[in-house]
Amino acid sequence: MFKRQLTDTLLKAVASFPVTVLTGPRQSGKTTLLRQSFPDFTYVSLESPDQLMMAKADPRGLLESCQQGIIIDEAQNYPDLFSYIQEVVDIGKRPLKIVLSGSQNFLLAEKISQTLAGRAALLELLPLTYAEYRSNESCVEPSLFEFLYHGAYPRPYHENLPTTIWYDSYIRTYLERDVRSIINVRDLSQFQLFLKYCAGQHGQEFNASSIATSLGMSQTNVMHWLSILEASYVVFRLPPFYKNYKKRLSKRSKLYFYDTAIVSHLLGIESPEHLAIHASRGAIFEGFVITEVIKTYYAVGRRPSLYYWREHVGLEVDLLIETVNRLIAMEAKSGMTMSMEQLTGLSKLQDTITDIPLESLLVYAGEAARKINKIEIRSWRDFIAVLGIL
Repeated sequence: MFKRQLTDTLLKAVASFPVTVLTGPRQSGKTTLLRQSFPDFTYVSLESPDQLMMAKADPRGLLESCQQGIIIDEAQNYPDLFSYIQEVVDIGKRPLKIVLSGSQNFLLAEKISQTLAGRAALLELLPLTYAEYRSNESCVEPSLFEFLYHGAYPRPYHENLPTTIWYDSYIRTYLERDVRSIINVRDLSQFQLFLKYCAGQHGQEFNASSIATSLGMSQTNVMHWLSILEASYVVFRLPPFYKNYKKRLSKRSKLYFYDTAIVSHLLGIESPEHLAIHASRGAIFEGFVITEVIKTYYAVGRRPSLYYWREHVGLEVDLLIETVNRLIAMEAKSGMTMSMEQLTGLSKLQDTITDIPLESLLVYAGEAARKINKIEIRSWRDFIAVLGIL
């Protein structure tokens, strides 16, 4: 069993708020975490036709019949239920705890803002961090490219499923079915190509015009499709950092997939060995490092301010974490051997940003830790500890 880092934050949220909302991609482990954390709560899945019908027939009865609390899975399938939840919370006859979960964040967010603003704690659960993967003693310690290729979704590890088959099914059933139904795509082949084009831009500045031209569609539709992928926790965009600096900096966001196995599958990568020599291995490793940071912040209930830095003259740093009183600059290098040349971007950034404390960290595929010219160098296995998030 995996020990999820969000557990303590979730328990505190449910103890403090009448409603807690847990979102994240399908199969990220939301239901497992909720049922393990609150075994005495009534569990209802609105993906079940029978339970959805029951909820619609008597929503007040559903909520009032619970003794300790209730977990309502895929709550976005019954939008009108949120008004009844608001009613129960506002009347407050008894301290009922309501936990909602769902995989379509845009639908949940809309209903929460309309009915439960200020009454609900909002948390997000992404697939496993590497530390969470290692918390399961039955899991064999992988090489870097084994972990990137097999991905971070827990179910294949829980049930010992072939990851290639599982991810193919995941893409076809969840991405192609769920996302297509939301954006009403009639041409499946066009949407499949859209996913592959996005995978081709993983770790790059997102170029909507290029995709629109290739697929024969408008940039407006490209951005709409992309926004649905973002709200479904398939991809995210990393904006550039150019605050208060008179530099010729890039102003396009970079695109990343949350899960390394999904992007590997879409790129046609067939094995860890293939990934290790693939042209996209650096971008995939870079995405892994960034999503590890995002997942760890989410585990403590925080949404980090993340950016990248790129000057038109060539200086680039993969990730900037902005906090109240400091910046943390990070570079990700997929090689096992570290060279001084790889520190160039971080070193130049130290000379550029002098008005706020700046910490620098290089994450690489090797194992040894060291410090050179105020730059921390850490392995991909344990670099998160340096950031002090948890």
